[in-house]
Amino acid sequence: MPPPIFVTASHARAFALRALGLIEPHESVTAALAHHGYVQIDPINVCGRMHDLILRSRVAGYREGDLMRFLHGADEDEKPRGPEIRTAFEHHLPSTGILVALEAEAWPHLRRAMHERTRRAGAWSGKLTAREAELAKRILDEIGTRGPLGSDAVEDERRSGRSVWGAATLVKATLQKLFFHGRVLIARRESGRRLYDLPERVLPAAILAQVEAKPTETARWEALLKLRQRRLTALKRGELAAVADLVQPVRIEGAAGVVYCLREDEAKLAAAGTLKVAPRLLAPLDPLIYDRKLARVLWDFDYTWEVYTPPAKRRRGYYALPLLSGAELAGHVDPKADRKGGRLTVVSREAKRGHAAAAKAATGELAAFLGLRA
Repeated sequence: MPPPIFVTASHARAFALRALGLIEPHESVTAALAHHGYVQIDPINVCGRMHDLILRSRVAGYREGDLMRFLHGADEDEKPRGPEIRTAFEHHLPSTGILVALEAEAWPHLRRAMHERTRRAGAWSGKLTAREAELAKRILDEIGTRGPLGSDAVEDERRSGRSVWGAATLVKATLQKLFFHGRVLIARRESGRRLYDLPERVLPAAILAQVEAKPTETARWEALLKLRQRRLTALKRGELAAVADLVQPVRIEGAAGVVYCLREDEAKLAAAGTLKVAPRLLAPLDPLIYDRKLARVLWDFDYTWEVYTPPAKRRRGYYALPLLSGAELAGHVDPKADRKGGRLTVVSREAKRGHAAAAKAATGELAAFLGLRA
């Protein structure tokens, strides 16, 4: 491994902006996914969904809903995308359970985690109970006959009795586990609702035929995925061992420890300079701020997504979006979309001195993206 490169915090910030696609956007969702490895998916829609908020800053001409159209091809004017032409799909990262959009080549690295879930107990993703196993046979038969189905399309009034997020129907709990086990996949979405189908009708046969990756191969793939997603990040000992030949150590002036970037990004690191971007509201889980510790080091920015924080304990708001202004993270805006009224309202806002105009401009830019008035 080469010796560390020493950079200032401002240089590291400029590198992060460039490497994470915030200076020169990608020409397509395909290019963005190839660069970043995955895009996190979340169904909550207060002022746009998480994946749309992430990609709108990184893909030229991105429209709300473009990721789902890319994955599934299902829209008012499009037919569902067939398996022979799909290049990406929705599933959970093996070690975290986070739902993301992944390139199709990820499939062999997910198979081991899928198999392991079928053997361990767990209300959310673990092995099927006796009732679920009995119902699974009927669900799979109906999907095979009728095509993509949601949990409300299979008649069964029983409740699951246990769930991570509260009570659920037995059908929904069973389908969820079948998805975690890789026995069904998300074929498309209708108004955010998942429709599941058999894997052979979602992904190309050549992808499904790939053998399960070895543990060492998947460990390397996961560590590389983390680097592709964040571009500048700390690595655990096992992660570093898996990708030592691919990384460049970096020391940031005034910060303890070492972080890493990909060697393929060294040119961007060397040429980062001082970069500024137009005012923009970022996604709550944007790759630029996902690592809270590094965000504090680089940007002097302490931020927590508070959507699951009790109201009395929130500091910023239910769905506050970080404000990127120039080359600073300068505060946050908590917006709410009134789709029926055609307006984007601001519940709360906080900006550093000198950045109030940037917060207003960024809010207006988000409203335009959503097709609303600010």
